[in-house]
Amino acid sequence: MPFDVASVRARFPSLAEGGAHFDGPGGSQVPDVVGRAIADTVTAAISNRGTFTPSERRADAVVADFRSAIADFLGADPRGIVHGRSATALTYDFSRTLAKNWGPGDEIVVTRLDHDSNVRPWVQAAQAAGATVRWVDFDPATGELTADAVAAVVTERTRLVATTAASNLIGTKPPVCHISRLAHAVGALHWVDGVHATAHASVDIAALGADVWTCSPYKFMGPHCGVLAASPDLLETLHPDKLLPSTNDVPERFEFGTLPYEALAGATAAVDFIAGLDASAEGDDPASGTRRERIEASMSAVRAHERALLDVLEPALRDLPGVTVHSNAAKRTPTLLFTVEGRDPQEILGLLAQRGVNAPAGHFYAIECSRHLGLGDVGGVRVGLAPYTSADDVDRLVTGLREIL
Repeated sequence: MPFDVASVRARFPSLAEGGAHFDGPGGSQVPDVVGRAIADTVTAAISNRGTFTPSERRADAVVADFRSAIADFLGADPRGIVHGRSATALTYDFSRTLAKNWGPGDEIVVTRLDHDSNVRPWVQAAQAAGATVRWVDFDPATGELTADAVAAVVTERTRLVATTAASNLIGTKPPVCHISRLAHAVGALHWVDGVHATAHASVDIAALGADVWTCSPYKFMGPHCGVLAASPDLLETLHPDKLLPSTNDVPERFEFGTLPYEALAGATAAVDFIAGLDASAEGDDPASGTRRERIEASMSAVRAHERALLDVLEPALRDLPGVTVHSNAAKRTPTLLFTVEGRDPQEILGLLAQRGVNAPAGHFYAIECSRHLGLGDVGGVRVGLAPYTSADDVDRLVTGLREIL
């Protein structure tokens, strides 16, 4: 049976307001089970983690469940899952820790395709350490960032290569596996911003070769927080500044203060919700198999659903008068950035909003990418598809744009 988008949409209370949401790349809508998990956890008897009282054990279980769920979601080791306030905060924290061992002569590689959260922390940490920053450009016409472009700047002095798994602005998916091999060949780490990519495809960090993967549950129907995944062995070699009495255990040494248990419970619920999305194989039981297997099946079904909608939306968008679509890479997420000749993106955003269509505009913090595309700091209008996007949503967007233009 096909992906049952009507059943999926029924689980999202926010959709009852009637909006057509293409703003998922900035933060997805949240299903009912996630909201309940957050509410149930924050209102239950809960304490700081421990093993004596029921409330202590409840907190401990919430953290363990979170690490296990995210590990299943990313193909990672639960002992290497670190919670953070956001992916940006995690990257800043780890950039300062890693830079303790950098100095003059060392080189750090960043790209112009990335969200600034995977650029500026490394640039600033390198500057503070006296290290050199090497930039990788992408082709603004095709949106492609190639392994050859990375290879051209990687040297024996490279300590870290920071790339995205998918551009949050134009959707481009660089060759993560190949870039990982290039980094490892010179003894460098490959730090991957998976915030945008994780919402649209099953992730297997080991297969991709990434040393570190960051993502944000609120981009895949969870609460606002950040996640970092790495091997426990790598984390053991890193020593952040921390409070004297705080634990030195991994991964806890990287988590400052009391964890927000309700957010962790919400992230676990989001992963479990995703694991139950697969309705693509008639006669199959979506609840069968391990959670990891169900996640892979569900993400495959999600990808097919989003691709089918994109196959309708993209040609319709490209056919509109005066519209230029800047998402052109061969491999990309279902995310389209477009501009309209002679029209401010904010104007288009406002006119679509009047029609109940949420399609935000700007550079979305991918400032280097927007400038490299020739869009400056203004950017364009971005539309992103999600598991709850329907054919009716797509029709409302296209019809609205036709009326505006």
